[in-house]
Amino acid sequence: MLKCKDLVALSSDLLDGELTLKQRIAVRMHLAMCVHCRRFIRQLRVSQRVIRQLPDQQAPELDTLLRAMQAQQQRASEPDQSDSSK
Repeated sequence: MLKCKDLVALSSDLLDGELTLKQRIAVRMHLAMCVHCRRFIRQLRVSQRVIRQLPDQQAPELDTLLRAMQAQQQRASEPDQSDSSK
């Protein structure tokens, strides 16, 4: 029989449908007897549904930051123009 910590370790695979038959049976038996783990799995499923409904977006500030870092690296690798005028 699974312990609560075993169920927590299997929870991601459970939600992803990646448990073996033996694991699924053990999880179902545990959930039938453990109200705390049933609540835990229910909360995970709700969280998973909410996350799936979020729009797929890349943070625009990340793109801006990457461009700024690339420009800074490019400027750092260029020879200093102020010394050549002397």
